[in-house]
Amino acid sequence: MRGRRAAGAALAAVTIWALVACTPEPAPSPTPTGFASEDEAFRAAETTYRSYIDALNNVDLSDPATFEPLFELTTGQANEDARKEFSQMHADGWVVAGKSSVTLVQPSGDWAPTRVTLSVCVDVGSVTLVDSAGNSVVNPERQDVQSMSVDLKTIDRTTEWAISRFAGRSGEPECAAR
Repeated sequence: MRGRRAAGAALAAVTIWALVACTPEPAPSPTPTGFASEDEAFRAAETTYRSYIDALNNVDLSDPATFEPLFELTTGQANEDARKEFSQMHADGWVVAGKSSVTLVQPSGDWAPTRVTLSVCVDVGSVTLVDSAGNSVVNPERQDVQSMSVDLKTIDRTTEWAISRFAGRSGEPECAAR
């Protein structure tokens, strides 16, 4: 009987050892947002910004449903401003035509797992905006290529970004004139 107990104990020990020894190492913990690197975070932020410009190019001021993709890509103050401005342009009967195009996107400043800033240049030279009487409401001194700083934040600690702020900027990187 003693031999069976010893054999049973040895079998139990081997089984436990096999279970422990064969347990895979835990996966490395992702960053709080799940980005594997700063470069990956910037690429995702750039994709969000380019998607915003694509959505902007598809806006029809007579159809508020076309504003929704813009709202989905913004948060905070940028979202509030977009809702107010596009609703007002719709109410005033303004018409937009032409397309914006991104000419430069670069990381700017320090990256954090939940926020990033991009330096961007966007060519708006072919974009027109007229009021209900057909008069241009574009500032005659508008530069064809706009230099901006765009802040983005992660949405609910995911790998999705939303634009939280747009601001004019000067300095490097400079935007090439058209």
